[in-house]
Amino acid sequence: QPQLVESGGGLVQPGGSLRLSCVASGFSLQGYTISWFRQAPGKEREGVSCLSFRYEHYAESVKGRFTISRDNVKNTVYLQMNSLQPEDTGTYYCGADFGDQCGPGISSFGMDYWGKGALVTVSS
Repeated sequence: QPQLVESGGGLVQPGGSLRLSCVASGFSLQGYTISWFRQAPGKEREGVSCLSFRYEHYAESVKGRFTISRDNVKNTVYLQMNSLQPEDTGTYYCGADFGDQCGPGISSFGMDYWGKGALVTVSS
């Protein structure tokens, strides 16, 4: 059964860092665009970053602070989050979409697989 599982969330103080992992099982991430989304309480889900075999995009709100990367051997995609701020609080989801689907809009449309999310709380 193909699935994505996020981990690495938690409570961190403003200015701190976290690294989220998105591990795929039951299928290979090669050939897929992997995207990270987040949803804060009471708000809509928003695209944070995406990574395909050609492109890498970030939301303006996280540019320069977040870095997406992948390890094909471990079948895992990471989201390194630095200089975290309270407005980064939310549940972070990874999604996989076959092909080169990474664009500036970081769309959630047509995802083949979704993880169940990892909670990130930035608070002092």
